[in-house]
Amino acid sequence: MNREEAYKLLKQHMKTKNLIKHSLAVEAVMRRLARHFGEDEEKWGLAGLLHDIDYDRTKDDPKRHSLEGAELLEQTGLPEDVVYAVKVHNEAHGLPRVSLLDKSLYATDPLTGLIVAGALIRPEKKLAAVDTEFLMKRYGEKAFARGANRETMAACSEMGLSLEEFLTLGVEAMQGISDEMGL
Repeated sequence: MNREEAYKLLKQHMKTKNLIKHSLAVEAVMRRLARHFGEDEEKWGLAGLLHDIDYDRTKDDPKRHSLEGAELLEQTGLPEDVVYAVKVHNEAHGLPRVSLLDKSLYATDPLTGLIVAGALIRPEKKLAAVDTEFLMKRYGEKAFARGANRETMAACSEMGLSLEEFLTLGVEAMQGISDEMGL
């Protein structure tokens, strides 16, 4: 499956505009991480783009989220490691994060929400106004980006990245798609 086919599949299963933007953000960060680690950028990008493909159907049942998506992706013939990464990004299943791909997708999912929240509280409401230093200051504030799970983001250490390095890569990636994000 190429990126164009994946995006078409995503839009068939996902109707929420902000959720599509979230998927694009996770794709961008996953591609950036793949470059950083010398991994397959296309594969990692697909994992990011499609990680929440079942969310419109499963948002009210977290125990089903990512299992249905992984099943759908398996049926499309995506590689087993991508399917597994999608499945384990939801910690509700208690499955071990084994590969670097698994660990990256898990930590990246909430990171994008933190970065978007950072852009939205800036007067400019633009990703260009967000930097690592600003996010590091806001990271410890419980009221800021409340839905962005700090413990999950801190799992970036499983990839051998400090939080500061992880935020820097994430901001850089998302600034690269600021037009698509509308930020």
